[in-house]
Amino acid sequence: MGTEAGDGGRLPPHRSLLVRLLAASITIAVCSVAATAWLATRTATNALQQEQGQILANDARIYDTLIGYAAGHTDWSEVKPTLNRLAEQTRRHITLTTQDRRPVATSGSITTLPTKASALVDPLQADPALLPGVKTDGIDPRAVGPYRLPEAEREELRGRVATLQTCLRNSMGSPAPVVEAPGGRPSFVITGNNSTREKIGAVCGLYVLDAPTRTETRALDQLNVLVGECVKRQNLAPVTVDLGFALNGTGAEAVQRCIDTARRDQLAPHVAPSALLFVTARNGSAAPGIDLSPANTVRVAGVAALVLLLSVTVTVTVGTRLIRPLRALTDAARRPPQEQRRVPVTTNDEIGHLAAAFNDLAERRERLEDQRKAMVSDIAHELRTPLSTIRVWLEAAQDGLAASDEAFIAALLEEAMLLQHIIDDLQHLAQADAGQFRLYPEPLNVRQLLDHVATAHRGRADTVGVTLTTHTEGEPVLSADPLRLRQALGNLLSNAIRHTPAGGDIALRCRRSGGRIVIEVADTGTGIDVADLPRVFDRFWRADKSRSRRSGGSGLGLAIVRQLVEAHGGTVSVTSVRHEGTVFTLTLPERRDEHPRGD
Repeated sequence: MGTEAGDGGRLPPHRSLLVRLLAASITIAVCSVAATAWLATRTATNALQQEQGQILANDARIYDTLIGYAAGHTDWSEVKPTLNRLAEQTRRHITLTTQDRRPVATSGSITTLPTKASALVDPLQADPALLPGVKTDGIDPRAVGPYRLPEAEREELRGRVATLQTCLRNSMGSPAPVVEAPGGRPSFVITGNNSTREKIGAVCGLYVLDAPTRTETRALDQLNVLVGECVKRQNLAPVTVDLGFALNGTGAEAVQRCIDTARRDQLAPHVAPSALLFVTARNGSAAPGIDLSPANTVRVAGVAALVLLLSVTVTVTVGTRLIRPLRALTDAARRPPQEQRRVPVTTNDEIGHLAAAFNDLAERRERLEDQRKAMVSDIAHELRTPLSTIRVWLEAAQDGLAASDEAFIAALLEEAMLLQHIIDDLQHLAQADAGQFRLYPEPLNVRQLLDHVATAHRGRADTVGVTLTTHTEGEPVLSADPLRLRQALGNLLSNAIRHTPAGGDIALRCRRSGGRIVIEVADTGTGIDVADLPRVFDRFWRADKSRSRRSGGSGLGLAIVRQLVEAHGGTVSVTSVRHEGTVFTLTLPERRDEHPRGD
């Protein structure tokens, strides 16, 4: 870690926060520009597709209208109003010319025509792709010529339709829709499969509508003459054409070609001559487009470069402001503990919160350092006293000033046991601090546990004239290490007995509260000052300011109690009133077990 941030704490460029912010900003800007360009392209493409679709729809509309006009007129002399109306509706310029490009009619002033015509307007050679109603023969259904029925024949057919509707209403439950062909011939639209339609047609006699009228008969006679001449020239079998104008079977294709040719020859005098159609924009261009000039390309590139420049500028500015307090934090963190200083909090954002947290950490570090120094002093003090006593007694014995009798040995043993007690407590705390405080939990009956602890300390309590009682609500069970939990309760009882005068009471109580087990050690002793309560669990702290071993223990008992309780997942707290008594409360997680272990 030290080598990575060498050279006065400067980082390599690729690890610098400013460089990474700049790279991220440029990446975001490039992605934003690319995404914007992609979105603009897609939007423009969709718009163009919609516009192109509208153009195609308008062109198909123009083509369909002009084919219909040509099918119903013998020339183009009166097409001008139709062209003007179409040009106004589609906002296009429409021009009709002959096959040799001589103008026939135009929707406006004559302009330069495109090299290629938009379409050929010929009702006898219509494009099925543009006109879905046109069959493969290319003859528009609206080109009826001699097959157009006069009004008298139409009325006659309408009368037949009215008569047949009664039968159809009885057969179908409702009248059948009627459609009328461009020539004036009506027909029924009957839904269902072929067998159903054939059955209804046979029952109601719909065949009466299939018979050609006088006008249609004359036209069919003319057509059959033309078809007969064609099949004769091709040595084909004679055929008779009906109003269906179609044949099926062997050799039908050649005969059908004769029928189609004969129909065109028959209808040619009754339709307008073929004409070239030119559909252009009103300014004369073949189709609208988008200006992709170099100037526009430069403009787009300039906007993208400006976005990148602004992104870099903003990133450098913001990054510099972010890095300045971070560098101050780094410099402060690298200073020796004795030169630790606070970092000014100049903002109310995450960086400001980090600076405030750093200052809090520095203060806690100073407090911990003070506590460490005090603890070293306390350990030296606590160990020096019994060691000094042992040394004095041994020197006195060596000099012949003290006799090695039972009192002498008892005094040395007492001081050695005190020294061992202090060392054992320190070892327990060291294990807890190092995370090596091992527990062996098992289900425990709390009532039996409290009775066992009380029995172990009742003799000492009776000796000093203190009454020790236990009280447990129900049969609570918890999961705990029995040795460690007895050690914690023993430390609390030892303190209570030591600070409770003769005639006082000490109570061990247990109850359930919110799914947890609450154990209380309450005494009627001297109590603790309110100002001293926050330090009760500090190591080597004792209410006796003189630090006399005779008036108190090692000063580690309550610290060990806290470590033991927290190791079990619980908490410990204390309340006290001076000269009235103290209550230590242990809160531990409850465990329900059918066969708890007793103590």
